[in-house]
Amino acid sequence: MSIFVDENTKVVYQGLTGSQGRYYGLLNRDYGTQVVAGTNPKKAGTDVEGIPIFANVGEAVASTGANASCIFIPAPGVKAAVMEAAEGGVEFIVCITEGVPAQDEAWFFNKLKRDFPNVQLLGPNCPGIISPGQCNIGITAGHIAKEPTEAGPNVGIVSRSGTLTYQALHELKAQGIGVTTCVGIGGDPVPGTSFIDCLERFEADNQTSAVMMIGEIGGSAEEEAAEYIKSSMKKPVTAYVAGQTAPAGKKMGHAGAIVSGGKGTAAAKMEALTDAGVQVGANPTEAGELMVETIKSL
Repeated sequence: MSIFVDENTKVVYQGLTGSQGRYYGLLNRDYGTQVVAGTNPKKAGTDVEGIPIFANVGEAVASTGANASCIFIPAPGVKAAVMEAAEGGVEFIVCITEGVPAQDEAWFFNKLKRDFPNVQLLGPNCPGIISPGQCNIGITAGHIAKEPTEAGPNVGIVSRSGTLTYQALHELKAQGIGVTTCVGIGGDPVPGTSFIDCLERFEADNQTSAVMMIGEIGGSAEEEAAEYIKSSMKKPVTAYVAGQTAPAGKKMGHAGAIVSGGKGTAAAKMEALTDAGVQVGANPTEAGELMVETIKSL
């Protein structure tokens, strides 16, 4: 199985007519994803290499049965794009755009929770999601991900870091380990999807045997995930926390990756995860090696 997306997912690209949206939309389609529509109110009625363009998400859903969207809209328009997708009837929204104002993220995060509880938002500022061999939404290179096998064991991946997501996929493929789904939740202060959202689904997925989790400094998401793992997960988890040498008070790449007042440090996160029974690697390669050993023991 997989989580969130599979071969039946139908995606509308908000921003398909832009350069980045077009590039990745067509790349995702070439991978095998059902990219069924794009939106642009000024170009409705046209197409992008056979993919029809609609004025809005609601029209795209009505015409194509799309149940997911991918947002490549510039940051100032993301707030409206997220709400257009939710109001248009999709159940899963992937927002790739970076630089979205934190106040906008907080606003539509709470708006979705209150008025659209069945809608799952991934991102903003994330690489997207891939269920290898079934569906790829976003900017992850499909060829670095190994498809899961019926016999297993297979691994689920959830990560705050885009680049380390790719490394995890590549290292597991090099070891012949299949991946059910790899979710890049992004590193912004208010992510639509949390570690726990993914861990819950991986725990319930009968094809996922173990989970690889990649965190980074800043915030408390990793500590909260550690509490969930300790109380509610039976499947083994390995982890890596990026930013172990980061100085306090300095933002490191992601808007959410900042250590303040002694909180959000890599050391604190690693300690919490270790206490929860997670095997924590000192670097990304070691985290991958720990997962290989975990898989061998299953």
